[in-house]
Amino acid sequence: MAIILKSASQIEKMRNAGAHVAEILQILAAAVKPGIATEELDQMAEAELARRGGVSCFKNYVIQPGVPPYPGVICASVNDEIVHGIPGKRILKEGDIISLDFGASFNGWVGDSGLTVPVGKISPKSQHLIDVTYKAREVGIAQAVPGNYLQDIGRAVQEYVEANGCSVVRHYTGHGVGRTMHEDPLVPNYVAKDMANLVLKAGMVLAIEPMVNAGKAGTRVLSDHWTVVTADKSWSAYFEHTVAITETGPQILTLPR
Repeated sequence: MAIILKSASQIEKMRNAGAHVAEILQILAAAVKPGIATEELDQMAEAELARRGGVSCFKNYVIQPGVPPYPGVICASVNDEIVHGIPGKRILKEGDIISLDFGASFNGWVGDSGLTVPVGKISPKSQHLIDVTYKAREVGIAQAVPGNYLQDIGRAVQEYVEANGCSVVRHYTGHGVGRTMHEDPLVPNYVAKDMANLVLKAGMVLAIEPMVNAGKAGTRVLSDHWTVVTADKSWSAYFEHTVAITETGPQILTLPR
């Protein structure tokens, strides 16, 4: 495991990238409404990214040989789709929820963030799912301090989620961030006996991203080789920030200016 610690100046460069990512996500979230197609959101993100001079981390990303490169600038995952939903002709309807994941590089440094947005008026159950997932991210971030252990993040997320009647996805995790979107270490949102449990150090930069299901934790991948859905068709929510571990506490790098 090769973990790359970032200097204060490098963290500031990542904060700049993260601000662009956060601001573009704000634009997308404001555009979510019944009647819009997910590909329209993708087109908006691509245009705004080009205007700001950034480079997509998602478009043409190759996950493994034999799988087509990812075609979108964003991931747009609706209802029972957990992550990696491909933008397309799907029209959002009143009562849906959509998870928007977006990563981009600016001047060689990456920002990676995401959120789940209601489409119009949603059910109390769906709002509960969103609220639990949002809070799970926050309790996870609170553990990202020097001297804590990696599992402290996952334990905090898992305990909060399960105490509120939901489940944590096991097959997909957070990760380190830096000059590339995926660096060491993996950042699970749960605890298992066989997991690495390294000590957190100042200079680590992590994507903390709980993926939470209203039902059980099981997942499956659709025939497009990308879209991950819940095995039991329950709905899922997701929130993500890029976070720097510093001597003064966790610093969220994916905030708008």
